[in-house]
Amino acid sequence: MSAPALPFPRVVSLTLALLLFVVISVPAVSEVIFEERFEDGWEDRWVRSDWKRSEGLAGNWIHTAGKWSGDETDKGIQTSPDARFFAISAKFPQEFSNKGKTLVLQYSVKHEQKIECGGGYVKLMSGYVNQKKFSGDTPYSIMFGPDICGTQTKKLHAIIQYKGQNYPIKKTVPCETDQLSHVYTFIIRPDASYSILVDNREKESGSLYNDWEILPPRKLKDTKAKKPEDWDEREYIPDPEDEKPEDWDSIPAEIPDPNSIKPDDWDEDEDGEWYPSTIPNPKYKGPWRPKKIKNPNYQGKWKTPWIDNPEFEDDPDLYVFAPLQYFGIELWQVKAGSLFDNILVTDDPEYARQVAEETTLKNKEAESEAFEEAEKKREAEEEREQQAAREQGERRRHGRDRRRDVRARDYDRREKSRSWRREELKRKHSRRYDDDDDDDDEEEDDDDYYMDHDEL
Repeated sequence: MSAPALPFPRVVSLTLALLLFVVISVPAVSEVIFEERFEDGWEDRWVRSDWKRSEGLAGNWIHTAGKWSGDETDKGIQTSPDARFFAISAKFPQEFSNKGKTLVLQYSVKHEQKIECGGGYVKLMSGYVNQKKFSGDTPYSIMFGPDICGTQTKKLHAIIQYKGQNYPIKKTVPCETDQLSHVYTFIIRPDASYSILVDNREKESGSLYNDWEILPPRKLKDTKAKKPEDWDEREYIPDPEDEKPEDWDSIPAEIPDPNSIKPDDWDEDEDGEWYPSTIPNPKYKGPWRPKKIKNPNYQGKWKTPWIDNPEFEDDPDLYVFAPLQYFGIELWQVKAGSLFDNILVTDDPEYARQVAEETTLKNKEAESEAFEEAEKKREAEEEREQQAAREQGERRRHGRDRRRDVRARDYDRREKSRSWRREELKRKHSRRYDDDDDDDDEEEDDDDYYMDHDEL
């Protein structure tokens, strides 16, 4: 015996319910516009720019996992050497229009050099780009990522292009400044809302209308408006039914101190009438004031009203960029060593979150341990170098001391020699003077002798 047939309306209802279940159960297919993890063959997809090469200022890109990493097989590209301009780009397999779609830009960067002044940002570009001439002057649609210079600049750039002009985000979004890998994510949605994430944690969010000065504001404060004279801003008012007690004013503020005693030697004729000292009256409640009650006519604090801005003209495509076709990195770095990896451009924030978790963030703890180990080795090597420098300095000091002692002894010997020669010369001169005196005496004797003979 066959089962009874279902009524036609019920069959239709079940069919529609089944179709609805299928539609809801099948997840929307995310579109990956561009993804790069710098595995084998990555150089075939990227073009190094010749920008600044003729001046000898073009930097290089090294394929490496860095000095410390959570996974030595997970390599990216790293800037080198110091004080150079860096420019490299890749073309999307096909151009992407974000009209009606969410745009997600995500990548990781690690500043191994303990960056002092330099960028770690990336760019998305529309239209045709001569990749061999890609430079800081190349127009872009989005520039996003960290920029660090000294103690003043430590922020995330989020610059978007609209009708040929670049607009930076008005908010200051801090970036990471350590020497570990971090994932930066910029999400722009069709409702013109945005989110900025660092390591999958939202750091900033809002609207393109409010946080970029692209369009004039929708509303303006009415500068001509004035607070109405009858505007009641009193939240509480005196209770009109509250009455002052009849004996309120008869309670003195102070009363005689019951412990005050008249001195035995008090003389009223000389000292006048004695009065006890006073103390605050515990029953005194101060001047009477009626209690407060909620003001039924309270209108709140008056604020200047907002009015429509006559210069505002809405653009429902404010979030839309010209079809995107290139991903680029263009930097100037005083100290090189920034390592870029796990680049992603997609329309699915959830897929971007998964990629971050499965790559950079999965290795975060291992990378941190590797960094600490590298720091210990670096500090030990610095200590050895400092010790060697101290020992060399000590040897140089001893050498200088020995040379100084030798020079001092030589000087003493020379001084003694000169002193001895001076004494010798003095003695020679002294003997010569003595001989001359003897000769003079002999001549005088001869003269006397001849004079005596003449007289005879």
